Amino acid sequence: MDKFEQAGYGQRDIGFGSRPALIMVDFQLGFTDGVSLIGRSEHIQQAVDNTAVLAAACKAKNIPTAACRVSWGGPSEMTYWKIETLYDGSFYHGHPSTEIDPRIADPDYVFEFTKTAPSIFYETPLKPWLVGHCIDTTIITGCTTSGCVRASVVDSFSAGYRTIVPADCCGDQDIEAHDSNLRDVGRRYADVVDLQRVLAHIESL
Repeated sequence: MDKFEQAGYGQRDIGFGSRPALIMVDFQLGFTDGVSLIGRSEHIQQAVDNTAVLAAACKAKNIPTAACRVSWGGPSEMTYWKIETLYDGSFYHGHPSTEIDPRIADPDYVFEFTKTAPSIFYETPLKPWLVGHCIDTTIITGCTTSGCVRASVVDSFSAGYRTIVPADCCGDQDIEAHDSNLRDVGRRYADVVDLQRVLAHIESL
């Protein structure tokens, strides 16, 4: 037992509510097509493939699904990012790298929108959409785990949603960053599970 467990962290399970929604964070070509330096993580590729399976299962059960991209009109619209790759133009509005990865894209079913900050909740239409669908549980997937996924998990928790994170549906530049951040949010804010656990729940609905 580590010091967090001794202090009582991670001792409760949150569980699924009655109305889940699938949330897909930044699975856009800039992170997944391998052209950009920021898009060459095999770990992220695996996460997209797994999330495609999950998205299909959610659609079959008519579970509301949302996806975002991150992009800006130019440097003047960006805050003080320390990631040089974001300034090469490939994350500006209209660039092909801002398109949702075709493995999960489904514009006739998936609610798609653009964000400009790490969290999918921050000044986006997501929360009113969740309220409109009477959602009580968010299933959060995406990239990167240590950045925009973590920020989204914290905001989901803060907004009062049961928050479920299938670990194998999230990806990062480095597996250590992925593991350590999921371990930490699992101690505090979310149930960190795997794809099969979520699929089993969806099938039970």
